[in-house]
Amino acid sequence: MATADDHLARPVPARRGGKSAPGDAVAPGRTPRAFDAAERPVSQGRAEIAADRIAALIERSAPGARLGTKDELRGMCGVSVGTFNEALRLLQSRGLVTVRPGPGGGLFVAEQSPMVRLGNSVLALDADQTDVADAIRIRDSLEPLLIEDALWHGSPADIADLRGELAVMERAVEAEDPHAFAYANWHLHARIAAISPNPLLRSLYGSLLEIIESHTLSVLPAREQPLQEYIRERHTLHVEIVDALESRDRDRAIELIRAHNTTMTH
Repeated sequence: MATADDHLARPVPARRGGKSAPGDAVAPGRTPRAFDAAERPVSQGRAEIAADRIAALIERSAPGARLGTKDELRGMCGVSVGTFNEALRLLQSRGLVTVRPGPGGGLFVAEQSPMVRLGNSVLALDADQTDVADAIRIRDSLEPLLIEDALWHGSPADIADLRGELAVMERAVEAEDPHAFAYANWHLHARIAAISPNPLLRSLYGSLLEIIESHTLSVLPAREQPLQEYIRERHTLHVEIVDALESRDRDRAIELIRAHNTTMTH
């Protein structure tokens, strides 16, 4: 099924807390390895150390298992309420825990997320992967139309805005942050779509992006290529697409957008 690399994520494991090594492969359905607190620099913060302690407990528990109440887990970690809430935010951002209120509630191990593979990245989803996979496939089928419109209607101001989005993508690459890269990538494509004078095409494309973004929990590396290397290559490809739009090189732009759509599997 044809699609793209770059459709990525709400909270991601490589976000501020608990950044994965770019070359670490994480198999779909497996919880990323929690590092012992001793492996973390002190500067990483008490919230991240607490999050890692709970993540270690999660690794020994079955999906859906109850870990305990917030107070019980906070006592286990020996941290303040504020620090524990930050640790909980980190765990939720990695898709590791769910919180249930009321009697018998507390923190539970998150159920296994459905997965969609895009190029050399893997998306962990909070919904049926078929919905997202279909949205990606349809989204990619619309991109040549949007590129055609951008070639004809893109102004110098439009190109300047696209360069600004590329700069945000580049900062995400340098920070080794696939979460930020995903959002910057989406914003770039949304800005290309905004150039089109066709309101129906813009609306449809925007709705598809929203489906992809809203259901993605995290971006994980696949096995063949380190994720950091992969997103760096994708940034370069997007720079070349904008270059082709600026020079009105239709053949080059169409060639690049076809290269942009890579193999996807469930």
